[in-house]
Amino acid sequence: MQSCDRLLTNATFVDKQGQPVSEGAIAIVNDKITWAGPERALPAELRINAKIIEDCSAQVITPGLIDCHTHLVYAGSRADEFKQRLDGVSYADIAKRGGGIVSTVEQTRKASEDELLDQSLPRLLAMKAEGVLTVEIKSGYGLDLETELKMLRVSRKLGSMTGVRVKTTFLGAHATPKEYAGHSQKYIDFVCNEVLPVVAEEQLADAVDVFCETIGFSLAQTEQVFQSAIALKLPIKCHAEQLSNLGASMRAAESGALSTDHLEYTDEKAVEAMKQAGTIAVILPGAFYYLRETKLPPIEHFRKAGVGMAIATDCNPGSSPTTSLLLMMNMACQLFSMTVPEVLSAVTYQGSMALGMSDEVGSIEAGMHADLLRWAITDSAELCYRFGYPIPHDTMMSGQWTDK
Repeated sequence: MQSCDRLLTNATFVDKQGQPVSEGAIAIVNDKITWAGPERALPAELRINAKIIEDCSAQVITPGLIDCHTHLVYAGSRADEFKQRLDGVSYADIAKRGGGIVSTVEQTRKASEDELLDQSLPRLLAMKAEGVLTVEIKSGYGLDLETELKMLRVSRKLGSMTGVRVKTTFLGAHATPKEYAGHSQKYIDFVCNEVLPVVAEEQLADAVDVFCETIGFSLAQTEQVFQSAIALKLPIKCHAEQLSNLGASMRAAESGALSTDHLEYTDEKAVEAMKQAGTIAVILPGAFYYLRETKLPPIEHFRKAGVGMAIATDCNPGSSPTTSLLLMMNMACQLFSMTVPEVLSAVTYQGSMALGMSDEVGSIEAGMHADLLRWAITDSAELCYRFGYPIPHDTMMSGQWTDK
């Protein structure tokens, strides 16, 4: 006999492709979805034996939103660099002067674990208030063993405190710290030989990332990190082609990367490699906007090739100081001409693919965790249409509606 703990009816839910399914129904048992589809196809037994039936009044139901690329855990601020950019100093020039990532490293190293937690928690709570129920958090503002471990521990603790599903990514290869100035290869050797093995042994990271760029690390150094991660059975990701094309996205795809991120300068050969590998393109409108980039990511190439596109906040103190995934969704439409279904899929199913979690979250289908949002709207386009406007919603985590 089919039964369920909770049955949502008369719902407009969003499928994997971001398309609305009107007059839909969703059956939930414990913390999992057990059936989802048009209400007309709902097995009669499920309706008859449902413990709770809720009429959703045609309101939009989406999976919990997924922010698949953030640097949420850090200390301090870089508002002074914002002022410098307004005076015409480029992001790359600020980094060369000892600012940028390295300046946040100094502040993050000084912060205790509790201080780092206190500064980071409001950012995650702001994301959760907008419907983000799964988030990736990178390290990379420590650039030494102690602080990198501290950041990853804080990231895991944030998940425990808030109930948000947190995936952690080790980004020790984010920048060359001052103590290794002029010796980036020695630093990469340190990351691969001394830091990454400890991170893996303590099971603090779910993936490994690298910033491959003229102000970051070379393609050869990036590949060295990839190989070290793969040897430790850790999935890889890559900051690629944000400011120039060093070939990182192609190399990452060839190495089986979950995602390559930023991608403004990616070419068609890399797009084809990503298609063949199933590597997700993570688009970051916040950094594009904040750095006043003019080179658009090749959205049409991704679209034609069938490369999955995710969208994330890139929440960080230097190039995307935002926690609003909803704002990024609007920007993706307005700045990159992405469609509403593409964007809705980008922050749900495609985001789960970028994190290797597509068998757990990101879609409304049998077997998925019942992490859902019921929005006070009946047209899913409202989620991309508005910006800076809080859309009321109810949050379900693991099959239970929660208080905001």
